Amino acid sequence: MDFNLSHALPLVFMAVMGLALLAYVILDGYDLGVGILLPFATDAEKDVMVSSIGPFWDANETWLVLGVGVLLVCFPMAHGIVLTALYLPVAVMLLGLTLRGVAFDFRVKARDAHKATWNRLFAGGSLLTTLAQGWMLGAYVTGFQNDAWGLLFSAGIALTLPAAYAMLGVGWLLMKTDGELQRKAARWGQGVLWPMGFALVGISLATPLVSPTVFAKWFVLPQLFALLPIPLACVAAFFAIRHVLSTQRVVAAGYGWVVFAATVVIFVLAFFGLAYSLYPYIVVDRLTVWQAASAPESLVVIGIGVAITLPAIIVYTIFMYRVFWGKARELTYGL
Repeated sequence: MDFNLSHALPLVFMAVMGLALLAYVILDGYDLGVGILLPFATDAEKDVMVSSIGPFWDANETWLVLGVGVLLVCFPMAHGIVLTALYLPVAVMLLGLTLRGVAFDFRVKARDAHKATWNRLFAGGSLLTTLAQGWMLGAYVTGFQNDAWGLLFSAGIALTLPAAYAMLGVGWLLMKTDGELQRKAARWGQGVLWPMGFALVGISLATPLVSPTVFAKWFVLPQLFALLPIPLACVAAFFAIRHVLSTQRVVAAGYGWVVFAATVVIFVLAFFGLAYSLYPYIVVDRLTVWQAASAPESLVVIGIGVAITLPAIIVYTIFMYRVFWGKARELTYGL
């Protein structure tokens, strides 16, 4: 019984941590994407774009806190290794998030002469945060290799993630706006689609080359055939996005949500593909889930807190999206 508990609990908390980080990437990903797209809009459109994410963006970051919190308390050995190796990009990410938060609040009351500066800081903070997250993911997948190939791989993902987040932002704007801004968002999506596609293909091909662990998981039979549906489904989602973006009447008919949903599908499939590739490691080629985990007795106590906290976050998130759903409009501020 103790053996089963000590075996199962780390897996449960690994799943909670992974799904929390996936929820963060999707939910905060679209509002980071909207921030990245902000410089391409007019002043009036910027207000609508910020209004579309206003009720959600701060709460979306709750999932990041949950994921990192689980890593800290449930896998302290891994937490020490990961944050030590990623100290600089984590600091850059926090700087970007701080810039976003400050700019979001200050642009509300800024005079016209200063509002453009806060808009640029909001966009810059969004891009900085995304680049840092991409670098962290690349470094994690390579097992924190500091050789030339590892650094190039991390840089490749750092440059890929803004395109993917921008596509999430496009899908969000297609759902939340209408008129000229919606049509402009579709054009932005057409511009970012192929760079995103080529970058994702390049990263997918490079991953097994920089990580022998990933190569050993994918390029053996019969697992190779069993895993083929993942890339094939990603290709299908990519061309679904392309079809909607290139057909204005489909967007106008209310099917812009397909772009967002298909991009989410790509993220989810990439997440589960990566989870399969790295299992059972929590730090690639260094620590397994069980080696890094806290004592089973500690995990039981932590599980009580998670059992209370996680449903509360889920219910709050669903409630928030239901209350504030609908088309965004231009912001108006009181004196």
